[in-house]
Amino acid sequence: MPINPLPTRFLLNPSLDRLKPYGADERTILSMAGGRDALAAIRLWEGYKPTPLLSLPTMAAACGVASVQYKDEGQRFGLKSFKALGGAYAVQRLVERYGPANMTVTCATDGNHGRAVAWGARRAGIRAVIFVHEGVSEGRAKAISAFGAEVRREGRTYDDSVRASARAAEFHGWHIVSDTSWPGYEDTPKAVMQGYAVLAMEIEAEGVRPSHIFVQGGVGGLAAGVLSYRWERFGPDRPIMTVVEPDKAACLLASAHAGIPTAVDGDLDTVMAGLACGEPSLLAWHILKPGADAFMAIPDAAAIETMRDLATLGIVAGESGVAGLAGFRLAAQDPAMRAALQIDNASRIVVYGTEGATDPDVYRALVGQSPEDVTA
Repeated sequence: MPINPLPTRFLLNPSLDRLKPYGADERTILSMAGGRDALAAIRLWEGYKPTPLLSLPTMAAACGVASVQYKDEGQRFGLKSFKALGGAYAVQRLVERYGPANMTVTCATDGNHGRAVAWGARRAGIRAVIFVHEGVSEGRAKAISAFGAEVRREGRTYDDSVRASARAAEFHGWHIVSDTSWPGYEDTPKAVMQGYAVLAMEIEAEGVRPSHIFVQGGVGGLAAGVLSYRWERFGPDRPIMTVVEPDKAACLLASAHAGIPTAVDGDLDTVMAGLACGEPSLLAWHILKPGADAFMAIPDAAAIETMRDLATLGIVAGESGVAGLAGFRLAAQDPAMRAALQIDNASRIVVYGTEGATDPDVYRALVGQSPEDVTA
């Protein structure tokens, strides 16, 4: 099942230094020790189990590689997203530090992070106020409020909502639980990203050693969490990692071009709603700038086609959750990208299916089937 050729922007990272050790500066942000602490805490949560790593042999054959494995986060803690590992873990760390009395947590979200923070707040017995922008579907907003959070709709884009959440937190004395960072706000985003490293640790526990990883961009938190563990663990022998973003919200690609954190303008109108981020996380960029091998920006059509192809295999995957896989399929079919990334018939690919059908109505509109029909 080859994917249709589509316009794709691609950049080998000009700042890459694969021989650079994972040093003290990087470990102050994310570390293997911190990852082990996160995994130890998350393992104690009710319902914890590693999410499945699914083999996709038909896609591997179509793309001319040895294997493609898809880590399916579609049922993580019933939230249908990997975000529970970050947002809920950061909430727990805040409660451990300050105590739950009169605590309110807040964040901005495109959907999944806010749901994770709301779920974590309910677990801790504290209040949550979640900000969503005008592009967040009503279904995703209702899924957040179902966990008892107050949902406030403010701003045109995700980055507008980030600023609205920060203003409210400063005014009311609330705790921000953001997956992005900015000057003066770093500790909690570190905890969020550290939770994401659990994904890499679960894959390693299965004895899987990929040659290549394709991972979603957004603000960069997931990519940094996955890269940090592999970089510290394997050094220059780590997998070749490509960061994949929507072409309408490619702030990490723009940052790689510029060599500094760079925001992108516009309405960020992409179907990959969870990746509609215009400004990179400064902490994540500190890891990605010297450590990521390449950056890609892909069109919405590639994500939708990949969702539909996975549905034929009985796999329910959300529009943001397939970006890494869609990016790999495009790269594998382009001779120049394939050569640049050293992809050949012995390559072992790992991608992260970061969400299931987090909005069933959106999923049905894009795939033409309900999630229940696909799994049946």
